[in-house]
Amino acid sequence: MLYPHADARSWYADNPALADETAFRNGSLQAGYFILALRAVGLDAGPMSGFDNAKVDAEFFAGTRLRSNLLVNIGYGDVAALRPRGPRLSFEEGCTLL
Repeated sequence: MLYPHADARSWYADNPALADETAFRNGSLQAGYFILALRAVGLDAGPMSGFDNAKVDAEFFAGTRLRSNLLVNIGYGDVAALRPRGPRLSFEEGCTLL
């Protein structure tokens, strides 16, 4: 339905592992876009993993097929309490052009 160019359902219907992997990756990509949008309108975003997914899923998604991937704190941070930005790799350190 949402991808009218091909019968995409058939790609995943008989391959639950591929469906799960693809859904997780696509959900993570969409979360990245969500975070960029939040920051573009001036909100702070704090994405987190490492939480108890089963508890979150039981609380918010019981009785559905939905599962959590990450949590995102959203709001306006206290600038006085922020730590300096952590170190980042340079382009040359992090990328190889092929």
